[in-house]
Amino acid sequence: MADLRVSLNEKAVARLPLATDGQYKVRDTDLKGFYLLIGKRRRTYMIQGDLRQQGKRAASIKVSVGDAEQMSARDARTTAKTYLVEISRGRHPKAPEEAAPLPPGAEVTLRVAWARYLEGHMIRKGRSENTIRNYRTHVEKNFEEWLDLPVAELANDPARVADMHEMISKENGPYQANTSMRTLRAIYNYIRKKHRALPVYNPVDGVDWNKEERRNTGMGLADIVGWLEQLAAFENPIRREFHLLTLLSGCRPAALKVAKPEHIDFRRRVLHIATPKGGAKRAFDIPLSREMMGCLVRALRYSRVLYPHLSRGWVFPAESSSGHMSEQREARSELSKWGNDLRQSYRTLATVAGLSEIDAKLLMNHAIPGVNSGYITRHKLLENHLRAQQQAISSVIFATVTPQISKSEVLSGWLGVGVARRVTAAPTPQFHA
Repeated sequence: MADLRVSLNEKAVARLPLATDGQYKVRDTDLKGFYLLIGKRRRTYMIQGDLRQQGKRAASIKVSVGDAEQMSARDARTTAKTYLVEISRGRHPKAPEEAAPLPPGAEVTLRVAWARYLEGHMIRKGRSENTIRNYRTHVEKNFEEWLDLPVAELANDPARVADMHEMISKENGPYQANTSMRTLRAIYNYIRKKHRALPVYNPVDGVDWNKEERRNTGMGLADIVGWLEQLAAFENPIRREFHLLTLLSGCRPAALKVAKPEHIDFRRRVLHIATPKGGAKRAFDIPLSREMMGCLVRALRYSRVLYPHLSRGWVFPAESSSGHMSEQREARSELSKWGNDLRQSYRTLATVAGLSEIDAKLLMNHAIPGVNSGYITRHKLLENHLRAQQQAISSVIFATVTPQISKSEVLSGWLGVGVARRVTAAPTPQFHA
């Protein structure tokens, strides 16, 4: 929405509607740099001006003047004039009196800090695309109105940051609010190492964190047959095999989506996970049970029929910009469990199969706490011990499923003997990514 221009007075402000999506600005026609920022929940008086030092433009800064619900338009205009005068004198209007000249680094905006953190920390350390995408959402969406604010201003106004945490909690949920604030905390800690003049206190120090509870969404043995019957009804067989392999491997979906045919070693019976959470340095091999091998064979055969060209590069190809599955979410009415639900199911079923906590963590590539665990060499256990443990989990699952395959038409049409070999060259159109 293009910026509006009106004379900001009480009547005009009262008539301006809250945003239905995102935010929009209403600039004052009388005082340059004075405007009203309107979001979905609040209206905030703001000013924007060029901070100059030694005759040169140091930064363009934005400063909040006050909440329109708590401050009259006249008072806001008076305060705005005062702030703009301070900026014209090379001072930050909210800087402490004894530190009136802007200290080195204080002009660093959140946009600049994020760009440096992205390049100098996340990309350099090989963080996954999915992780970077999540951080980008936190900064560029949840903190959009702060992008051009100096991070020093946020550090000096922890109550404002706490209010934002509350707002995100109400609009996007407690988990999104907490993770967004963790992102802001990490960015500030990173940029302060480069600019020691920034305030010692992190902007997030004043946040009252939402309580987080681990989601208990895993399946037990009694749930498996019903879930597989839901999955068997899927029109797209590649997505079907993807979800089954997620359950059988306990692997994160983001890592499985980018699996390539060359990552499968059928002779050694392993699937190489090249880009797990934590980046390439945490790459590892998943030992394959017989049922996982069958799942991969079916996926490769379906891929060659449905996506002949894309199947050369991906185990789970799709008509997407990347060429592979880009989204694993399903309608809950069609598939009750997917994604991390299946990782929880895997961990639950590993316990049923009698695996120790250490073996389960090794199979899921989790860090193992404790000094003694540092002496465990994972790849030495892979070929025999871990594969046997993986097979134990798959065997527990299919011991429940196998007797039902012949009794269920949808299951026998998918998991029956020789089904994958009968795949024809008539692909089903309109598959989603």
